[in-house]
Amino acid sequence: MIKRTRRHLFVFVTNRELPATNNGSDARCGPARCSANHHGFRTEWGAKLYADIRSVIETGRRRAIGALDAIRLTLAGKPLAVP
Repeated sequence: MIKRTRRHLFVFVTNRELPATNNGSDARCGPARCSANHHGFRTEWGAKLYADIRSVIETGRRRAIGALDAIRLTLAGKPLAVP
């Protein structure tokens, strides 16, 4: 997994407009993490999948990318670049 995405790991070093952390997107996933911690999901992998999807959608939203496009780009291994 890291080999495929290595070139995208440190994009923030060359593009100062990108934050060095994903704290903003993580904060938006708060409800997902709460639900996962309170057994709102039947399986741990389901809770993690939900949190991952919410993170991708929120990152896309912040970059003016629609939810479906953000998911498609992520599954294709492409960065969620600002259009």
